[in-house]
Amino acid sequence: MLKLKTGLMVGALMVALSGTAFAGKKDDTIRFAYEQVPENVDPYFNNVRIGVILGQLVWDTLIFRDPVTNEYKGQLAKSWKWVDDKTLDLDLREGVKFHNGQDFDADDVVYTLNFVGKAENKVTTQTNVNWIESAEKLGKYQVRIKLKRAFPAAIEYLAGPVVIHSGKYYAEAGPLGMNAKPVGSGPYKVVEHTIGKSIKLTANPDYPASLNKRVPKIKNLEIRFIPDRQTQTAEVMSENLDFIMGVAVDQALGMKAVPHLQVVEGETMRIVFLNFNLTEQSPTPAIKDIRVRKAIAHAIPREAMVKQLVGEKARIINAICFPTQFGCDDKLAPRYAYDLTKARELMKEAGYGPDKKLELEIVAYRERDQTEAMIGALRSIHINAKLQFLQYAAMREHLRLNKAAIAHQTWGSFSVNDVSAGTPVYFKFLSDDMARDPEVRDLLEKGDSSVDPAARKEAYAKALGMIQERVLGVPLYSLTTHYVANGALQFNTYPDEIPRFWEMSWK
Repeated sequence: MLKLKTGLMVGALMVALSGTAFAGKKDDTIRFAYEQVPENVDPYFNNVRIGVILGQLVWDTLIFRDPVTNEYKGQLAKSWKWVDDKTLDLDLREGVKFHNGQDFDADDVVYTLNFVGKAENKVTTQTNVNWIESAEKLGKYQVRIKLKRAFPAAIEYLAGPVVIHSGKYYAEAGPLGMNAKPVGSGPYKVVEHTIGKSIKLTANPDYPASLNKRVPKIKNLEIRFIPDRQTQTAEVMSENLDFIMGVAVDQALGMKAVPHLQVVEGETMRIVFLNFNLTEQSPTPAIKDIRVRKAIAHAIPREAMVKQLVGEKARIINAICFPTQFGCDDKLAPRYAYDLTKARELMKEAGYGPDKKLELEIVAYRERDQTEAMIGALRSIHINAKLQFLQYAAMREHLRLNKAAIAHQTWGSFSVNDVSAGTPVYFKFLSDDMARDPEVRDLLEKGDSSVDPAARKEAYAKALGMIQERVLGVPLYSLTTHYVANGALQFNTYPDEIPRFWEMSWK
């Protein structure tokens, strides 16, 4: 049985009922809090959701994907064409300026792509850029991108995580300088970054409508990094914050009764899964026994967790990808239904039971209530899991040092609607691959690089099926996000989990 947290902090309620409103329309500022602290706000040197959000607020991309229609349109590029399978030419937009006043042209694209495409520059998420061979200038507003291999999803990446920096500024400042004083061309510009605590932004009044975003209707945006969820709740209820996201289901339901707040549930592309450390350096060799992994898969009450902990719009998933992503086909993936009897039998076969329990560590970085529910479920099959709860960067390092047997992962694929942005991160021999299965790797590479869409789909389906057949990970469900906001704030939600503050307005 899942034991859920109930109710809200009494102190927070008292503050909400007696406090004075500081946020909102009065100073035309949206005050937004997020739980994770980015290790660097440069979009290439973090892989947390707040980094993706900042990437869209402060920077622009060459191509724009409409979040409603999924149609590709021009952003910093006016048009593009494939010369061959590994060559893409782009005509760039004129008249765009960076926040420091520098004019945008081909030099910025060439410098950015050549910098991030080099492995020695250690971009945090290599799958976003490891397909880039080089970029060359064909004219002041013309660029050619050469690919290392055929990569049909390149357009999707150029419309998502591959932002364009000011080449001149980036050459001088580098990633550390970009973190201290971010400079982009997007609808908001950074006016102050107190590292680890907050970022203050203001509307870019010169933002061109042709870039398919817009000059923000609300002038100021302040982002505060508040890891403690209860503190976030207290702050939004006392009207010191206007917007929070990722609120636990029980808290969100409770806050619906607060008159000055609105609660909105939105579907996201973020998936939740467990993955296992199957390397020679695994701290728990027992996890390499497929019977143990199958027992874990059978012991997780996914449906109950979705109903009680996640939200109405969440989906059960049977493969480690989001269902709308190109290539996410679970037809070959075995199902592991919730079955404690079967799970206990498997553990018994593996040598574990009431008199001999399996001790291991599970590491997580968000959705702590879900991790704790899974730990409770594992106790019922004679697994004692110790929780190590960390910020994302620390968790990633912990796993790469082989200090945990199981990771409770969530992954939003940088909002890229293609399997190449998700599954290969964890199963293609990259830094976060703890399974190291060469057959899976080769199938994913075929899916990533095949020009024929049918061949891509077939390769991905086989890889996803093999991951589940071998229980290299346990797919769980997609996440929804519960947004709690000032009742006067008008906003829309999108599956890509990016709050578009430039669209927001006061009612």
